[in-house]
Amino acid sequence: MATKDRTAREAEHGDDPTAVAAEESYRMSLDVEITDAGPCRKHVRVKVPRSDISHFYEEAIGEYCSSAVIPGFRPGHAPNRLIERRYKKELAGQVKQKILVESLEQLSGDKRLDPINEPDLDVETLDIPAEGDFEYEFDVEVRPDFEIPSYDGLTIKRPAREVTDEDVESYLTRFLTQYGEMTPYDGPVSPGDYLSVSVEFTHDGQLLHRLNDILVRVQPVLRFRDAELEGFDKLMKGAQVEDIRETELTISSEAEPVEMRGEKVRVKFAVLDVKRLTPPELTKDFLQRVGVESEEDLRKTVRSMLDRQVEYEQRQSARAQVLEKITESAKWELPEQLVLRQVENARRRENLEMQQAGFTRQEIQARDNEIRQRAVSTTRQALKEHFVLDKIATKENIKVTPHDIEYQIQLMAVQGGESPRRLRARLVKSGVIDNLEAQIREQKAVDVILERAKYKDVPHKKPAEHRIEAVPYSVCGFAMDADVSHADDSADG
Repeated sequence: MATKDRTAREAEHGDDPTAVAAEESYRMSLDVEITDAGPCRKHVRVKVPRSDISHFYEEAIGEYCSSAVIPGFRPGHAPNRLIERRYKKELAGQVKQKILVESLEQLSGDKRLDPINEPDLDVETLDIPAEGDFEYEFDVEVRPDFEIPSYDGLTIKRPAREVTDEDVESYLTRFLTQYGEMTPYDGPVSPGDYLSVSVEFTHDGQLLHRLNDILVRVQPVLRFRDAELEGFDKLMKGAQVEDIRETELTISSEAEPVEMRGEKVRVKFAVLDVKRLTPPELTKDFLQRVGVESEEDLRKTVRSMLDRQVEYEQRQSARAQVLEKITESAKWELPEQLVLRQVENARRRENLEMQQAGFTRQEIQARDNEIRQRAVSTTRQALKEHFVLDKIATKENIKVTPHDIEYQIQLMAVQGGESPRRLRARLVKSGVIDNLEAQIREQKAVDVILERAKYKDVPHKKPAEHRIEAVPYSVCGFAMDADVSHADDSADG
């Protein structure tokens, strides 16, 4: 249903001279019409009256008069008509830009729109008319409009589990493999060994993709970005250098290339080398490298990581229950293109949460590949959760402080074995720092709900044995595969 708004210029200063001096912006008399253009999408038509155009035109001429150098005239004394003739094209461009920027900012300030992305507006095709009003229109994706569901006093089942010494030793072994040294092994392959392999993927007899000399660990499941191979350990057991092993796998139903979804692909592994991992010695230099003073401190750090992982699992369970309850009424649809564009953000946020909880890079890669395989449905649900939590955060006036961000960076740096300053620089450079801030804000919104919830502790299932080897490659051969370092990201098990 269309809505119209005619706003008039107004100045509300009262007797306060400070307010008079502070008001610098000019308020335009816009005629705005907003109509629905699909799920979370609006069509906006804006009419700018001639009076506003004249205002910005006179303002632009004034700026040129004060600075333009015209032969025969002192600066600031050239006639307006001469300025208009000489700088006609520049004036038109400046006025158009000013009108568009000011009108869009005013629309946003009036809270008539709550856009997600920049408006779909082709500025080059627009021209300010010599006479009459100026009109332009555009489509824009907006946040869904919905009522916040009740979130006070929810009943939550909370899985409870204590971290044992056995858990610490098991995780310490996995943690240390990130820093281990590969040594050649002359013998048949066993589960847990590392293989240098070349991999060929064929579909209907045609070569689909080839991976040359990648490093993988022999685990029960080999997880690619768009498919999983069950029984990888059984397939490779007993293999030796120059052996060939072949099998078949199925492409994920939400893989990036639509035409390959659900298709069977033939996989051929050629064994180039067999290696075994020698864990690092816990020397003083190594301990300092990972940010601890002693072996005892390392075990304490590992236990702390596992405690955070239990908290993460509890939080994820509670979060899932909370979000299921508060998104029950979220029946609104999301545009497919919006969902696809947000896949990367959904992955980044999940990765950040797992880094903060102290999971290894291999565990994070495994989860990352799982998300990629269910990218559309996972992201669609994550977006709905984001919109609900964002609205709750706004209602509760939740803010993210610099201290919040630095604290999370410290936790992630310890787990990753790098300096907080270096990690922060990397997050800023890659743009992930914005995801971190948004993710912290959502966490705080969940915290508000959980603080008001009622809990019932239930037994927590012990985590399944580490059985997944995740590699940062796709079966179908996405362009991004070429940018990934083979050995660095594949050997963390």
